[in-house]
Order: sequence, then structure tokens, then C-alpha cells
Amino acid sequence: MNTNADGNATIHPALVGSLSTTAPSDAVINFSPGPTSLPKAVEKEITANFNKPGLTSLALSHRSPEFVTILDHAIASARRVMAIPDDYVVLFTHGGGHGQFAALPLNLCQTQSDVATYVVNGTWSSRGRDEAQKYCQVQTVDGRDPKTGQFTTFPELTEANIDAKSRFVYVCSNETVNGIELHRLPKLPESRRHIPLVVDASSDFSTKPIAWHDDGVGVLFACASKNIGHPGLTMTVVRKDLLGKASPLCPGVFNYSINNEAGNLWNTPATFNIEVVGLVMDWLEREGGVVENERRCIAKAKVLYEVIDNSSGFYATPVQNKALRSRMNIPFNVKGGDEALTNKFLIKSWEEGMIGLRTLTPFGAGDYLRASLYNGVTIEEATRLADFMQQFARENA
Repeated sequence: MNTNADGNATIHPALVGSLSTTAPSDAVINFSPGPTSLPKAVEKEITANFNKPGLTSLALSHRSPEFVTILDHAIASARRVMAIPDDYVVLFTHGGGHGQFAALPLNLCQTQSDVATYVVNGTWSSRGRDEAQKYCQVQTVDGRDPKTGQFTTFPELTEANIDAKSRFVYVCSNETVNGIELHRLPKLPESRRHIPLVVDASSDFSTKPIAWHDDGVGVLFACASKNIGHPGLTMTVVRKDLLGKASPLCPGVFNYSINNEAGNLWNTPATFNIEVVGLVMDWLEREGGVVENERRCIAKAKVLYEVIDNSSGFYATPVQNKALRSRMNIPFNVKGGDEALTNKFLIKSWEEGMIGLRTLTPFGAGDYLRASLYNGVTIEEATRLADFMQQFARENA
């Protein structure tokens, strides 16, 4: 606690999630869980584009040939980088992940009696399931650890827990709050392979390859603000054979078929955000593509998990199964959640420019701090946090 000029107690900005650190701007590293920072090379390219003569994408009509060129480029670049097959359409949708929580059952279930299976292994799959219950009959595959009741595992998918009549099976490939990631998408049992897999890849899209056909992906959506752009845009990839199956109650703005037929221009899209997605995809391609990006993601996560695992209990992370530990979001506590030490850690890291380790969310501050290692964070920056954590542990053990 500090005091202001009137002698009243004030809370340090680091303890309420402030991102306005006192560190020099070139020392700031944004570990926020999203929205977060773009790769610096992309930020420089955006700045350069705004210094060119003529209108920017902020002012272009979405029906102008100039913007259509931007739109076509973003889609083509995403197809190349992510190896999206020709029998899938790429849509830029509205409403973020929560919009897709509703759009998915409304597009894939024609009546409320249709069944959908949701694998719930964390906060966001829980929210997706809860929204879907308004529009279809939901079957839940519970991913909580039966001993602790916590989301620290991923359940086995079997014939017994997936209804053969399911219109889709839903998974979240990276649970940002819980620190669980599917480094490869799960295989459905042979007798259930006819069911399309629906994937919320909002926080790990572009960080690893996707076997679109082999894994039976029907729909995959990714909010832009983690790895591929800014908030206000979601990339939704839909297999063509799933178009034209929407509920008659599906709003046009959420209807995959309507938006595909209109070429992503049924209503005004987020023009600038689409341009940024194209720039990020170009950057990924220049940096070696998705396979090389996965190598970087593995390296970034490794330096932090090694500090946690070798700290003799000074730091701890909830997911013990290393095969399920998220590379994107690393939850950790300090000395078992010691409040004074946690606050000291947050203040000192904030003063050194490492921000976003605690953010205020609808779920509260939570039991763990989180270091999010999206595309905007480099291996060197992750190593800087790891070095800080080691030093802090030495000084406060």
C-alpha cells in the first residue's frame, strides 16, 4: 500500500492489472492474456502504411476495389501459412469467441432437439457449452480431474461419451485460464469419425500445424487478439459441406452460408483488422511458417516451465501432465500463493517492464499469475522473465 497526497491509502497499479509501467518503453514486455501486442515487425509495418499517401484501411469502403484487394490478400496468406484446404471457406466474423459460441449451434443444428457433444476441460469450453444449451441438446464430456475437481486434464474420447447422432464435437484447443493445451487435436473414435470436430483455437491458432482433413475439422474459429491481430475480428474456417445447414433462427450476421456467399461483405467487416491479419500472416511466412513458429513457442514455454519445475516449490503450476501444459499461457503461483510475496513479485516485475502477469477478468484475479507467450513475445523476452523469476526466488526463498 502507498498513500496519496491526502494521506489516503492507494493500491499499487501493478496489483490492479495496470499496463502503464514506469519502465522505459523499449524495456516493456506485454505478457497479457489478450488483447496483447503484435510482433514488433508488424507494428512497424502498420506505422509505415499509415505514413503512405492515400486512404488507409480505416477509411476505405469495404466494397472498394482497394479493400477487396486487402481482403483477398489476407485470406490467401492465411491459406498458405495454415495450409487451409480448398474445401474450406475462410470467414471474418463478428462478436468474438462469444459470438461463435452462439453461431456454431445455430449453423450446425437445425432444431433445438439436435445433439452436440462438448468436451469441457476449462473456463472457455464451459462458457461455449453454456451458450450452446440455448440452441441444442448438449452432451458434456467432463474434463475435470475426478480427484480434485479441477480442470487439469483432458478426458479420453470414447464411443460411450460421444453420441453417434451428435451434429458436432466441440473442443477448446488451448484453455487460457487453466493452462491446458492440446498440442495436436484429438482423434475421435473410429465409429465417430463422421462427426465434424469444432475447435475454439482462439489462443493457439498459427502456433502449430493443423491436420484439417485427418483430424476431421468441421469448423475452427480464432479470435484475432491473441496471435493474429486486434480485438474486433474472428477468423472462422468452415468446411464447405457444413454450409447451408443453419437453423431458421440463425441471424444473418452469424450465418456462415450467407457470409460466404457475400464474400465476407454481407455487412461492413472490420476493415483495418482484416488488413492486420494479412500482415501477421505475411510475417509468419517470412519467419519460417507455422512449423518454425511452433519451434519458437516450444522454446519460449520451456524456459519458464524449467524455472518453475526447478524452483524447489517456490513456484508452482497447476497442470502436472507435461504433455498437456499450455505453451501459450503459463499459470504459476509464488510460494503457494503467498499474498505478500505475490504482490512483491508483481510490483518488481511491473517496475522492470514485465506487464500483464495479472489482469482483472470476469473470473476475478484467480489463484495463479499468468505469463502469456503469444506471437508478440520473443524467445529473448520469455528468457528475460525466466531470469527475473530465478533472481526473485533466490532473493526471497
